[in-house]
Amino acid sequence: MTVANTLNFVVAYLLKSPQTLDRIDIRSVEGGATDVLFVSLVSSKVDAACDQRLQNPYHAIIRRHFIACHLECLNVQFSKTAKPKISLLITMEQSNVTQEALAAVQAVQLELTGENATSLALRRPFDPISKDEGVSYLRIYFFLNFCVTHILSMFCNFANQSDTEGVGMDASVTPLRHGGLSLVQTTDFFYPLVDDPYMQGKITAANVLSDLYAMGVTECDNMLMLVGVSTKMSEKERDVVMPLILRGFKDCALEAGTNVTGGQTVMNPWCTIGGVASSVCQTSELIMPDNAVVGDVLVLTKPLGTQVAVNAHQWLDLQDRWNRIKLVVSEEDVRKAYLRSIDSMARLNRTAARLMHKYNAHAATDVTGFGLLGHAQNLAAHQKNEVSFVIHNLPVIAKMAAVAKACGNMFQLLQGLSAETSGGMLICLPREQAAAYCKDIEKTEGYQAWIIGIVEKGNRTARIIDKPRVIEVPAKEKEGELW
Repeated sequence: MTVANTLNFVVAYLLKSPQTLDRIDIRSVEGGATDVLFVSLVSSKVDAACDQRLQNPYHAIIRRHFIACHLECLNVQFSKTAKPKISLLITMEQSNVTQEALAAVQAVQLELTGENATSLALRRPFDPISKDEGVSYLRIYFFLNFCVTHILSMFCNFANQSDTEGVGMDASVTPLRHGGLSLVQTTDFFYPLVDDPYMQGKITAANVLSDLYAMGVTECDNMLMLVGVSTKMSEKERDVVMPLILRGFKDCALEAGTNVTGGQTVMNPWCTIGGVASSVCQTSELIMPDNAVVGDVLVLTKPLGTQVAVNAHQWLDLQDRWNRIKLVVSEEDVRKAYLRSIDSMARLNRTAARLMHKYNAHAATDVTGFGLLGHAQNLAAHQKNEVSFVIHNLPVIAKMAAVAKACGNMFQLLQGLSAETSGGMLICLPREQAAAYCKDIEKTEGYQAWIIGIVEKGNRTARIIDKPRVIEVPAKEKEGELW
């Protein structure tokens, strides 16, 4: 199985030096029975380049936009009997520092207007190589772990379709000894995907909480945080990066009306960030994800394309990759799509879950790593009734559908297979309630939701029609507004 598409977020941040950097050493480790590939980039040459970069007079304002390396992955194969074969090549570009500095200033003007740490628009952006930070956050990316998607999907085969347990649900539901109460719990973790550790912490917490929200649970009683700190990070890097991640996670928990009361921190070859969310609920607080009926419609509460936006942003400085998409998207479009993806991923699905009760939702799931179609298929497979889901509309972050098309089958966005992080809720709603639900969520949060498909009689499958309607989000650009 080729998994070139799985290596979506591999990016090493190198610092441009007067000399051309040599080929970076690569080593791969056999993953064995679990088909896990560990990719490590040896960073000694990067460290040497860092020392030179710190002397650059434009250092304080040159952003992460153009500090990316060119990383090429060729013929990555997974096999239980053979070692993975991987070829990675990093090259650097030379350009005028002054022009880059000016472009960087323009790119971040909106973000440099305040010190509000909880606002994406006002918060000072994290500079991974600034003198103040003294750390390259993206060294975290040097130690990554990738799981083959089909291994993860095997867990769904063990699902118990009773009302109380089953891996097929987004969260576990355990009836307590005390009558009428259940313990609802979920856990999740992943690897860094944005270059701001504070926002990464917020995205992680929002992603963990989404599994509770998918069950209709709107009140979280407790959160734990799970952190794997890379052993390859220096003490200085850990002292700067990890507190920012923790702060972002905690701030998101507070926004959700809960607290982080503990967790576990370990040293690890690669960085992982995750958590646990728990809630003690009455039965009436739950919406079991198995009651869709013929005639329901499918509603999606966040646009697709976060993965595409993150990758396109990384490609701004990877000339051969940028050449593939520059005819269909501008640099400004990419930067705005990246900020939109961060804003979307850090946004809680709590309002969406609360309105599920008001408008009598029959089933729901959150859209994350398996993409829209993958999660729709899993939800359909666990329905009590003989139904199938048919998806007609695909809301996508503006310009990202064009980027995905320009990249061939790399993302499979329009096929519904592009991974999302902290994505929206996919909800089965009564047809007569769906439009009111969408209007209510926009009125409450200021964000759109969309009717994207229907529930029809079938054999518990899901599909996207051959030529789905792509909805650009937003439909029109508004001066000075993100959405």
